[in-house]
Amino acid sequence: MPRVTTFSIAAFDPDGPSWGVAVASKFPAVGAVVPWAAAGSGAVATQSYANTSFGPRGLQLMASGRSADDALQALLADDPGREQRQVGLVDAQGGSATFTGKDCYAWAGGKAGEHFAVQGNILAGPDVVEAMAEAFAGREGDVAGRLLSALLAGDRAGGDRRGRQSAAILVVRAGAGYGGFNDVWLDYRVDDHPDPVTQLFELVSLHRLYFGKSSPEDEIPVSGEVARELQAMMRRLGYYQGEATGEYDGPMREAFRQFLGNENFEDRTDFDAGRIDAPVLEFLRRKFGN
Repeated sequence: MPRVTTFSIAAFDPDGPSWGVAVASKFPAVGAVVPWAAAGSGAVATQSYANTSFGPRGLQLMASGRSADDALQALLADDPGREQRQVGLVDAQGGSATFTGKDCYAWAGGKAGEHFAVQGNILAGPDVVEAMAEAFAGREGDVAGRLLSALLAGDRAGGDRRGRQSAAILVVRAGAGYGGFNDVWLDYRVDDHPDPVTQLFELVSLHRLYFGKSSPEDEIPVSGEVARELQAMMRRLGYYQGEATGEYDGPMREAFRQFLGNENFEDRTDFDAGRIDAPVLEFLRRKFGN
């Protein structure tokens, strides 16, 4: 069985609340093995000859009210291969625990702190874990950004000493999934890439662009120069046939609806009021502008 040599962070954010895991490795599709999370229960990262049953079992134990440390001890007690395992957990209240078996390949170790557990094996050295812990603890913002900052810090501190191949992030929050029908806020994987952590940042940036929402002061009225700019853009692209009048009239509205729908920005546009979120307008300018 191939060993999942990797570095990861499992974390909790009381604002939301949210739980998540970010991971990177010189191993293909690490996101298919290591990260597990469930809203209201916790998060688990299981690696190094990974016992993938630790994911669902750990979440079930924490969902029943067990702390991260209690759940960890229960998982290890039932596993005859525990000395080859590495695992990190955060529970429903943000309690954390990490374990590195004595037979994990050096350098291997972990660090648990307030609302996070960092761990890694076959690393460039202990600086990888320390850099991840410092980056997570020292950054403000939502848990996704803090997880990515920690992962990048570990990567730039040397990461997996064999090199880079894959990375992933999984973040859950009650009702945060698409349309509010599930709890999966972020679930992105880079399965095979020479710089997977950087690529993961790009994917999460796209997620924020497509699924974020601007505050009212960052919504741009589609009128005047903005409307003329969009009309000219849509005319070049074949959506709009009229003159660039700057008026948000019926033909403009229908062309605008088709254009933004094809670009998957319906959730960041108010077609009836004629308003568009500023980051989306900037993206359209970069992609389709002269």
